[in-house]
Amino acid sequence: MSPSFALITGSAHRLGKAFALTLAQMGYDLLLHYHSAEEQARQTKKEIEKFGVKVHIHKADLAQPEQIQSLFTAIDSIIPKSALRLLINSAAIMPTGSPSDLELKDWNAALDLNLRAPFLLAQHAAKRMTAGGLIVNISDIAAQKTWSSYPSYTVSKAGLESLTKLLARALAPRIRVNTIAPGLVLPSDVVTPEEWEKLISRLPLKRPATLDEITYTLQFLINNEYITGQTIVVDGGYSLL
Repeated sequence: MSPSFALITGSAHRLGKAFALTLAQMGYDLLLHYHSAEEQARQTKKEIEKFGVKVHIHKADLAQPEQIQSLFTAIDSIIPKSALRLLINSAAIMPTGSPSDLELKDWNAALDLNLRAPFLLAQHAAKRMTAGGLIVNISDIAAQKTWSSYPSYTVSKAGLESLTKLLARALAPRIRVNTIAPGLVLPSDVVTPEEWEKLISRLPLKRPATLDEITYTLQFLINNEYITGQTIVVDGGYSLL
């Protein structure tokens, strides 16, 4: 029996890379998607190959539907359709700007990548998961908040959690669909160190999550095959604030 195959978007670094390393240790062959971080994608590939699994990398702008199609054309050239068992939608952007001054291009960019792309990726993946599979969307505690400095990001993640429920119902019983919604894990480029420390100090658990604490959640969703349509929040109590 051929190994299971996973596609992870935005997997060159940060959370996407952590998911890739976890899946490699679980024996998955992988396709690592990246947009612009080619050097980091190649380094991640080298790290993963040490686990003895097959790793491919593919560049695509997921805000362009035709490049999503090209991504799956590449997958079809690598594996039989039934081998695709897992899709992780991790790629995202976080434009800044208040609701009164956010530019249309930034609104569209967030919705195109953070929400439309996971929908299109799920459509393509579902056609190939003929032996069953799992789709895991990566949301954010922002979906439950009113982050006025990141309106397009917040709305896109709230939409992603709604999409998870719709897809879970539509694709059952063959394919399960769930979401992981982390809280504070890694500092963002748009948050200063001072702002980060202030955010951490407000958390009930008084610390950010470790990468392992997020990847454990992925392992849980893979292993528990009776969960679908759910958003698993891993936020150190941020949602209580």
